[in-house]
Amino acid sequence: MRIINEFKKEEVKRDLDSQQNAHSLMIPSFVFKDRRLKVLEVLVEYLKEDCNLSYHEIAILLNRDDRTIWTVYQRALKKRENEK
Repeated sequence: MRIINEFKKEEVKRDLDSQQNAHSLMIPSFVFKDRRLKVLEVLVEYLKEDCNLSYHEIAILLNRDDRTIWTVYQRALKKRENEK
């Protein structure tokens, strides 16, 4: 039981660290210039590719489910692929 409690404490601590880093995360406005993608798609794409964040980290920052972030990112990739 103690191991599980320690694991949960560490997980909460990690989530809090991620949220604190969110305050220092700056998103440049030029990222949203491309109007072919929705705002959430552009944001997730930027955080994933340029900031090298995982789906889970992005989900925590945006208060979304990991699967939603994955879906949004995949949709953005498909739209970019169809542009070519």
